[in-house]
Amino acid sequence: MRVYELAKELGLDSKEFLKKLKEMNFPVKSHLSIIDEETAQIIKEEFKTLKEKEISKNIVEVEFPLTVKDFSVKLGKKPSEIVQLLLRKRKFLNINQNIDQELAKGLAYQLGFTLKEKASLEEELIEKEILDESRAKPRPPVVTLMGHIDHGKTSLLDFIRKSRLTEKETGGITQHIGAYQVETPKGKITFIDTPGHETFTSMRARGANLTDIVVLVVAADEGVKPQTEEAVSHAKAAGVPIVVAINKIDKPQAQPDMVKQQLSKLGLSPEDWGGQTITVLVSAKTGEGIDELLEMLLLEAELLELKADYQRPALGVVLESKLSKGLGPVATVIVQQGTFRVGDVVVCADQWGRVRLLRDDRGNSLKEAYPSMPVELVGLGGLVSAGERFIVVPEEKEAIRIVEKRKEKKEEKVIPEHVRLENIYEKIKRQELKEFKVIIKADTYGTLEAIEDILKKIEVPSIEIKILHKGVGVVNLSDVILADASDALILGFKVNIEPQASKKAQEKNIQIKTYQIIYELISEVKSALEGLLEPEIERLFLGRAKVRKVFKLSKAGVIAGCIVEKGKMVRNASCRVLRAGEVVFEGRVSSLKRFKDDVREVLEGFECGVGVGFNDIKEEDVIEVFTEEVKTRRLQL
Repeated sequence: MRVYELAKELGLDSKEFLKKLKEMNFPVKSHLSIIDEETAQIIKEEFKTLKEKEISKNIVEVEFPLTVKDFSVKLGKKPSEIVQLLLRKRKFLNINQNIDQELAKGLAYQLGFTLKEKASLEEELIEKEILDESRAKPRPPVVTLMGHIDHGKTSLLDFIRKSRLTEKETGGITQHIGAYQVETPKGKITFIDTPGHETFTSMRARGANLTDIVVLVVAADEGVKPQTEEAVSHAKAAGVPIVVAINKIDKPQAQPDMVKQQLSKLGLSPEDWGGQTITVLVSAKTGEGIDELLEMLLLEAELLELKADYQRPALGVVLESKLSKGLGPVATVIVQQGTFRVGDVVVCADQWGRVRLLRDDRGNSLKEAYPSMPVELVGLGGLVSAGERFIVVPEEKEAIRIVEKRKEKKEEKVIPEHVRLENIYEKIKRQELKEFKVIIKADTYGTLEAIEDILKKIEVPSIEIKILHKGVGVVNLSDVILADASDALILGFKVNIEPQASKKAQEKNIQIKTYQIIYELISEVKSALEGLLEPEIERLFLGRAKVRKVFKLSKAGVIAGCIVEKGKMVRNASCRVLRAGEVVFEGRVSSLKRFKDDVREVLEGFECGVGVGFNDIKEEDVIEVFTEEVKTRRLQL
């Protein structure tokens, strides 16, 4: 082909094209020079690469919804030019109408630009916690106590709190706000008094990674219980360092060494046994070991180098929210970043307001609160859920805009897409998944170990099987909450599912697979990881027609003259031919006519001519048409 022809194909002026070719050292003399096919292909590839590089540099930030007029202004083009381009794509929009996001991105690319949606103020404030590294200063650690229900978490917290109060404050402990900040000679520590590990993980599922350190409380007289094991799995999945407090050492039947042995089996080998886990012997009754525990928490916090930007707009997490008779909605929050002040405009979930009152955990009114500090907030327009994040915005107008946008999104009710056996291979291929996380529940410890051993031996390139939690007994709510927060799959062997867990799994789109034979469990997991698991095809019925007459045409082949009995016949839809109730052919509707006209569909009660590419079709045969959807397999609940 000649140079000018190639220039035209690439949408370039011949002179400009010749200039670029010389820059790229292609020996061409004029626009009439001839280029062979191979060279032309190389030039096309080079120009494609060059164009993509240029486009990736030409970034234009826009906000949606976006009108055609605003779109043209942003790209520096005439609105009429954009309207013409839209017409070529059969999109009939005037300059005041909104342009679809995908369409706008495609047009921008065509014109040599990369369109980027401008991050909203709320996204900027939430995504970048420390807005200015030069302002980052150390902050106190936020500590959550976890463990079995009767192992003394609350008693331990009460002792720590009361022992740190001054004499004049001792009589006035009336506030119970779910979190306390204590002062030690070496620094402050914030403790969260959560009801259990499920709350901890539910908050994490909402994106509220609030805890810096977990204190695992284990009773010295009872040792590790199933709830202790669950707490360990939840803390490990969150990637939070664990400090162990072996409580109730004042009891005569206390066996701390037995507890240490049990902890070692959970991968929490104590430091005095040559392991990595800080383990402290304590008594919530006598106060023994409490000072050492606090010292160890501050030491762990120092290693974590916890920092916050004290000057940015405040950002934090809600622990709980309730209605107060005199004050209205009251939320307990922990400030994560910035300085939170009375008078600030605050947004949380789909509520907003101006801060009227801030109180600490002792009921004192504050003018401002700093990072890691728990406070009661009065000023939001309504109640909000635990785990929701709050942000301070510059003005009320901005707060209203954010809340309205959030309410719109809430109405859309997007179901989260979690990992499933049917989609895991595609996720691996798209490099969206580096770990395949599973939770295993089985009927006995022996079976549990056998399944774990076999799963660990499965080797698939670029993916690692990670067992988040394993346990004996029913699949419970705690398992589903952990799966939701960690994007994991639940595998059950000869176990039932608690109704509450089943309901939550359906709500959160968590897959629970139960098996009766170990081989089936292993085989299905292996097939899924290797991309060999057959997807489930769901057929959606469109219509049914009965064959009244068969025509053999020289050009069109065999055509069935039909009457549509139910629904409608649709051209290009999937179909099957039934004879006396038996399927004799499956294919696609290749042609559909109403009298002599080609049509896209024919409705119920009308006659039509149907071609399906089946020469043996007979009168009285039934043609059913349907759409096919690849479905993720239904939950085995």
